[in-house]
Parts: sequence; C-alpha cells; structure tokens
Amino acid sequence: MSLRITPISRDQHLAFIQSLPSASFLQTPAWAMVKAEWRSESIGWFDGDNQVGAALLLLRQLPRIPKWFAYIPEGPLLNWQGATQEIAEALHLLVEYARTEGVFLLRIGPPVAQHTWSAATMKTALATEETTALTSLEPDETNNLAIALCDSLKSSGWRAPRNEDGFGLGQPQFVYQLPLAGKNREDLLSGFNQLWRRNLKRADKEEVAIELGSREDLQTFHDLYLETAKRDQFIPRPLIYFQNMWDAMRSEESDRLSLYLAKWQGSAIASTIMIRVGDHAWYSYGASSAHGREARGSNAIQWRMIQDALDAGASIYDLRGITSTLDPTDPHAGLLQFKLGVGGQAIEYVGEWDYRISPLFSFLFTLLLRLRK
Repeated sequence: MSLRITPISRDQHLAFIQSLPSASFLQTPAWAMVKAEWRSESIGWFDGDNQVGAALLLLRQLPRIPKWFAYIPEGPLLNWQGATQEIAEALHLLVEYARTEGVFLLRIGPPVAQHTWSAATMKTALATEETTALTSLEPDETNNLAIALCDSLKSSGWRAPRNEDGFGLGQPQFVYQLPLAGKNREDLLSGFNQLWRRNLKRADKEEVAIELGSREDLQTFHDLYLETAKRDQFIPRPLIYFQNMWDAMRSEESDRLSLYLAKWQGSAIASTIMIRVGDHAWYSYGASSAHGREARGSNAIQWRMIQDALDAGASIYDLRGITSTLDPTDPHAGLLQFKLGVGGQAIEYVGEWDYRISPLFSFLFTLLLRLRK
C-alpha cells in the first residue's frame, strides 16, 4: 500500500463518515463549526484514488508566534484493526503533514478500546471495596491489538500526556457504554438494577413527561445546566455554545442532535442532549434541578433516550466519561453508580497520544497550560 495525505472538502469528509458504521461526532465536519475558535482542516488518506481515512484537524496558535498545537479528538478515522505497519505509515504521513503546517505538538485520540469491565465485575468490586480503581481490577476483556498499538506508538516517538485519572485532559479515556445490538426494551430493562427500575416506576407514578425540545428550548436546558454547574462546581459553557452546536450538527444531519426535556407538574426538572452518528448514540450533556428530584426525571429521561437510540438502530448507547475510581468515597463515585445502574460496561480506550514535533515549543506550551490552572 502506498499512502498519501491531502486536504479534503467538507463533502468528501462527510461522505467518508457516512461510509462507516459510525464515527465520533468529534470527527464530523460539523464539529469544526462548533469549535469555531479553532482553525480547522479536513484531511484524508488515499491509497491511489481510494480514500482510506479522514480526520478533523483542529489547530490553535501560540500567542504571537506562528506555531500551532494540532488536535484530532477521538480520531483520526483509520482502519485501526489493520496491520501495525500500515497504521504506522498513516501516522508518519500525519506527522509530516503537520510539520508542513507549522505544528509543534500533535495530539491524537485513537478510538480503540483496550480493556472492558462488565457491570457485574464492577458491582462486585464496589461491594467488597478491595479494589479502588479500574486500573487495578482484572478486566473481562483485553484487546491485544490495542496493546500492540500502544507499543507501536511508543516505539515511533509518540507519548501519552500525563493524566492521573483518565478524565481531565481532552476526551475521557474511560467511558461507560450500554450495548443495544440484538436487544429489545425488555432485555434492556432486565439489565437495570433494582434502584433504576424503582426510580422509573416512581417517575411513571409522578406522571413525568419526556418531550423532544426545539432550538428555543435550549434556554430551558441552559437554565437547568447553570443550576447543575453551580451545584456540582464546574465552569458552564454559555448558551451560544449550545445554540451553535444545535445549528451545526443538525445542518449536517437533521436527527444528529436531539434535545430532551423531563417535565413534572408543569416545570422542566431535567434536560439532556443526545448526539448520534450512524449506529453510535451519545448522552452528551445533562442538567437537572434540585426541585422535583423526588420525581426521578433524570432516570426517566435517560430511559427515553435509550429507547430512541434503540429505535434509530444504534448498537451502542454511550454515557460518556467516567473516572477510573472504584472508591465509594471518591467525589466521582456517584456518577459511576448512576451509570452502572443501567447495566452495560466500562471501556478503557488507549487514550490520547502526543507527538512533539518541536520539543522546545511543546515544553513551553505545556508550561503555559499549567500556569493557567
């Protein structure tokens, strides 16, 4: 195979994604419109006239210096199950292309799972409290191709950026997913734990109504989101960010992004955003009010999204990031317990990897990020 890499049009990029079973929504051309503060390029790998890969390359310039940090979140879109030599060649071309663009640091996030833990395995670990982290717990499945990929990346000069819990850098290394393929509603409900089923019955008894929202309802979502941010002590995004996301994602595919509202006694008590590309659906953002928490709208809205993902033909419902903690005293343990309640499994991806094209500028960039914290 003789590969080449070249810029491609938005239409070429989208057509390649549509030829795949799925791809991360962070690798869609629409995501470049969401991240408008970054310079962006669509690039493709070609074997002759046959396109074999694509990536959304996001670039950010150093202050007053014509040098760029380049980021490919949850990508590039390559045949990661292919031969190690072919992957190495594709990444070598990527580095050389980045070099010509004035990039000093290149970061990628190969969408390759290396370890899987079932809900049952994690529940046992949480109950015994003998293991405090997924990284210390024997996985149910290990992907040997992922292990070989990590070895190949290291030998080619790539390095994993420092990240203590798998949750704090770019995209999460640990995620929680609910497989949907081959299942019906009854199968999924039977996999929920007792608390989840009880909460869904409570929501039904309280007559919680789940509705699909419009662009105008983003204001309601954002009000709940601001309340959630204050309660959970994180920095919220402005309303315009979600409006831009709505416009960009839905302009690419009309059902790419959906907004949900859980209403109780005339008020919205929870709201969520789901994104779907091909057969993969993501619970992307969620917000809830302290008012009406006893009505269990957060459980009801998740169940509606899972059902809609199933009806749309999705094979995976992705609840996104978790940390590696299994320590019940950890502040993130509650999030894991909530997601664990639907059954499913935790996935550890190979994570994000950096290639330092200019070690000096990479060091200065890392130092700048640390000083901003």
